[in-house]
Amino acid sequence: MTADAPRLAPDALLEALLFSAPQTVTPQALADALGWTVEQVQHTLAQLETRLQNSGLRVQRQRGHVQLVSAPQAAPYIEKLWGLDVHLKLSPAALETLSIIAYTQPVTRPQIESVRGVNSGGVLRTLLLSGLIEELGRADSVGRPILYGTTGTFLQQFGLTSLEELPPLEQAPNQNEADL
Repeated sequence: MTADAPRLAPDALLEALLFSAPQTVTPQALADALGWTVEQVQHTLAQLETRLQNSGLRVQRQRGHVQLVSAPQAAPYIEKLWGLDVHLKLSPAALETLSIIAYTQPVTRPQIESVRGVNSGGVLRTLLLSGLIEELGRADSVGRPILYGTTGTFLQQFGLTSLEELPPLEQAPNQNEADL
């Protein structure tokens, strides 16, 4: 930086780094690049999120990574500008499976199938190919089944900046309540 160049505010500097990142980045990587602590990065990210609330950009968080993304309300215009057709049409089975993964991740195929009561292999392949879910690793149990979780694409498609924005699950009524 030259001596006469004006300094950027910390949130503007962080915004520039996120804008230039080709993919998600960890707060630790941002701290290393800026010579800050992770706590300073987290504090400044919160300031940036507040400043961006009414803008066309959002800070998206997932599994300890952050990324600058466009606001979900801008999607139809971005699609039109770039000639994109990114509307996903998911079957009820795919939506059900995606919901199970979103709320219980990381989750294995046997766990998903125990909730759904049917084979979910085809639906999982569809969700993987669409980029809505990804393999997170393997469980430390018999057979070492694959663990699945949602992706940044999932968050973007559903207009979320983090999984904490998922609506609360409705609790099924107790058997005794259902009999009344």
